[in-house]
Amino acid sequence: MCETDPPPVPGTLVVDTGRNDQVGEFRGLAGPYWALRPVRGGPEWEAEPRDVRPADPMERLRAEIARRNARSAEGLL
Repeated sequence: MCETDPPPVPGTLVVDTGRNDQVGEFRGLAGPYWALRPVRGGPEWEAEPRDVRPADPMERLRAEIARRNARSAEGLL
């Protein structure tokens, strides 16, 4: 994404290319950075907006499966 693009809607799945293409859920702004959270839970991290791109359909599918598997393992489903 371009630095001049508006940030995505919270909850949107994106890929942080600065973190080995880790998929995360956009949570909001943290100063000049974007706050992302792992789809299976865990601590948020800050990403440079220029290093973030939209997740493609296959990445979104994998992330959703990982999220459901994590919730199932915790007995939340």
